[in-house]
Amino acid sequence: MMQKIQEMIGVKGVGAKGVRALALAALPAIAALALACGGGNGAAADAALGGGATDEPAAAARAAAEQAESAEQPARAMPVADRTAPQAEDSAGAASAATAGADAGASSGAGADASAAPGELDPDAVVAAFEYVIGNVHESVLPSVVNVHVVNRVDSPTGMFPGFPQPFPFGQPPTPDDENGGDDGNDAPNNEFFFRDGEGSGFVWDTEGHIVTNQHVIAGAERVVVAFADGTEADAEVLGEDPDSDIAVLKVDMDESELHPVTLGDSNAVKVGQLTVAIGNPFSQEFTTTTGIVSAVGRTIRSSATPFSVPKVIQTDAPINPGNSGGPLLDRRGRVIGINAQIISRTGGNAGIGFAIPVNTAKRVVPSLIDDGSFKYSWLGIRGMSLRPEIAELMGIDAERRGALIIDISGGGPADDAGMRGSDKTHSGEDGDLPYGGDVIIAVDGSPIVDMDDLIVHLLDRTNPGDEVAMTVIRDGEEMDIDVTLRARPDSLE
Repeated sequence: MMQKIQEMIGVKGVGAKGVRALALAALPAIAALALACGGGNGAAADAALGGGATDEPAAAARAAAEQAESAEQPARAMPVADRTAPQAEDSAGAASAATAGADAGASSGAGADASAAPGELDPDAVVAAFEYVIGNVHESVLPSVVNVHVVNRVDSPTGMFPGFPQPFPFGQPPTPDDENGGDDGNDAPNNEFFFRDGEGSGFVWDTEGHIVTNQHVIAGAERVVVAFADGTEADAEVLGEDPDSDIAVLKVDMDESELHPVTLGDSNAVKVGQLTVAIGNPFSQEFTTTTGIVSAVGRTIRSSATPFSVPKVIQTDAPINPGNSGGPLLDRRGRVIGINAQIISRTGGNAGIGFAIPVNTAKRVVPSLIDDGSFKYSWLGIRGMSLRPEIAELMGIDAERRGALIIDISGGGPADDAGMRGSDKTHSGEDGDLPYGGDVIIAVDGSPIVDMDDLIVHLLDRTNPGDEVAMTVIRDGEEMDIDVTLRARPDSLE
């Protein structure tokens, strides 16, 4: 059957590996194409695929198959700068692959119904293709995922820590000499602190030994050890931390042949409904794979350690639990689209709402953490909100106008120095008191700003500390430009 499929879509001679590679890209088109090839009907499948090897769909399929056949683990051979894989896929190639995916499932003993009548959906083939995709992602990415084991020092001045039994001093049980009042050679006062273990996840960034995880996983760590799925363990140095994006970089001293970097996707191209795969160590259950979908994009969450927000966050219903933090969120081709970071839960366990830091943020932050140990964000020095229609009307602005309303100005900050204005009035409505009256930012350097999240994203993606930008604002009903020189975010806000 495999040979027949190859002939139909014009990829004869590419080999089973290439056809299976096409099947990996086929999930969105599996159901539609299975209708055409459900009973192994070559004529129906050929018609569905566009009529033969000389047509453009077949030519695209053949090119994709040849590329897949010749590429031997490209993610593990590419340098970091070249590891961003294109997110968009040729629809004809995906459609062609649906036939190969159904056949691959049937020929591998998945139990496809060979007696299904032409035009009927073969459910076994569809399920087999889905299982193949998930299994392939797990097997291909697993060598790149690590368990991050952390030892933290916990201060306990009174000798007790709420919720924990009486700790042994320095994390060790007392020796017989201690119990008898003997001198163990340690002059530090007993019970002032103890060590507590913690766990998270991470993934290999490059062949130079850099591991990416969440900053909150390793915050305050006395020692960090990473463990790979093959049993290899290595001490890791915390090379750089960025609490604002909750990203950290570790460094391990390992031969590059032992390191298998992930492939980076494009989080800007992620769509609601896409398949997601999370690999990590939930509740210390090492190297667990869970699946779900992208349930929302463009979320904004507050960093767990700073007052600043993280924009463009991916929401997923793939089960994420304590221990998953820092692990990769993957698409169906095994490309990292996010770094699992937070959940919303009333119990501490998964409730179907998880958040991943977008990988495009990591692409910007991680190189700086590797080189400098930190990342400098552009800082405008305001607190704001998205302009709401009722507030726009109160300010004499068209209710359809969109922008970012300045609520407060940080004294001595860039916006304050440039003469921008915060809100000085309040309006009592159904949602409580709403501030208004401040400048409304509608563009930065000519690029439209539609809401507060848009302003945050623009500053993150398109500016650097020290840049002078032109802020187009509405003040007292009139548009005006204000030049602002951005600075680096301060460590804290007073």
